[in-house]
Parts: sequence; C-alpha cells; structure tokens
Amino acid sequence: MKMNLNELEIRILGCLMEKELSTPESYPLTLNALLSACNQKSNRDPVMVLTENEIAAGLQGLGSRGLARLTTTGGRVGKYCHSVEGKLGLAVPARALLAELMLRGPQTAGELRNRGERMAQFPDLEAVEEVLLELLKCGPPLVARLPRQAGRKEQRYAQLFAGLPDLPDLPDVHDVHNVHNVHDRRSDRATATENPAFRPPAVERLIKLEAEVGELRGEVGALRRETEELLAMFA
Repeated sequence: MKMNLNELEIRILGCLMEKELSTPESYPLTLNALLSACNQKSNRDPVMVLTENEIAAGLQGLGSRGLARLTTTGGRVGKYCHSVEGKLGLAVPARALLAELMLRGPQTAGELRNRGERMAQFPDLEAVEEVLLELLKCGPPLVARLPRQAGRKEQRYAQLFAGLPDLPDLPDVHDVHNVHNVHDRRSDRATATENPAFRPPAVERLIKLEAEVGELRGEVGALRRETEELLAMFA
C-alpha cells in the first residue's frame, strides 16, 4: 500500500492517533476538536494554522485511502476517527511512535520513548527499538532510519507516510565547519598524514571531520537505495 500523504493529511492522522491514546475519553473528535488539535502549539513541529475547510479537505483525502472516517457513535454530532489499526494492523505502541513522528518529525529512539509515554508505556529503550524495527519491516516500511547527524551518536527515525524523506547531499566539510586557510595548511596535512605526531589540533579535527562526513555520505546513499527498493516493491 503506497501512502504518499501530504503534510496536512499527516498532521490530521497524527492528531487522531494521538488523541485516541492520550485522551480516549474525548475520542473520536469533532471537527472543531480536531482543528484545535492540529493547530496545537505544544508537541507539534512545525506549528500550523489551519482552517476548518482545510481540515475537511484533509479528512476527505484520508477517507479515500481508508485511513479516517466519520462516525456518529455517542451522539448526533459527527465525529472523526482513524482506521490505522484495522487498515495496517498496528498495535498501540506502534501507533504511539508513528503519531509522535507525524507530529514532531524525525526523532531518536530516546526522544520517542520520552515523548511517547503519554500514549503508550515503554519499559526501556530496547522496547522502543523493537517496535521501530517492526515498523521498518512492514510492507512497505512505515519508518526509515536516517543517517547519523554530524557530531551525534544516535540515529533518528522518520515516518514514511509521505514517501521517502528528503535527504540533502551533505555539504563539503570545509563549508560546514568554516575551516579557514585550508590551502595554506595542505603542507601541514601532508606532514600530519605521514607522521601523526606532528598533527596540529586544527588539522587533527579536520581529518576526523572528513572521515566522519565520508561515512555519513555512505549511509545516506545506502539508505536511499534500500528505501527506494522497498517502496518500489509495493508501488
């Protein structure tokens, strides 16, 4: 099943999934309640300012994919709920992590555990990683593991309901870190490469930085190929 949801649809679906788990007493949501949830300033990145007409259009798009529907259960006022559990067969922990990724963008497993506890209990980080692995193995995959950011040890995860996220080419290491006078240091670097004992601190940092960026470039390329191949299988 290929999703290709737009940003509006993802925000609406994420809100429905979040409110089902965090405030079940007020779920399903009226159109007005859903509007407030989508425009909420906390636990949202980016913050949006949507209208009722936009929400209605987004609900129509989700409905056409079988991911949301209108219900009158519990009263005469129409209310909306998602159909992710029935459509994709996802349990509560998986829905909680996906909702966080939809509402806040890419995050590490640690961030997902801390922020997702209001919707589902995760005893430890390993439990979060197990759920993420299940989502990675879905057909097609519902999340992707992004390449490490420079200077960070933990990798982030992103939801794939909009397709493969943009993975911009990594800029040149000299531009990123504003390393000046590289030309004048070439002889120093050559000497440092041959004899590490003579490496000035700046050259040492530059060499490590170039190695790290090279590794990240490889991770980005591998992720692109792997995710594109998996998505193509279910297009």
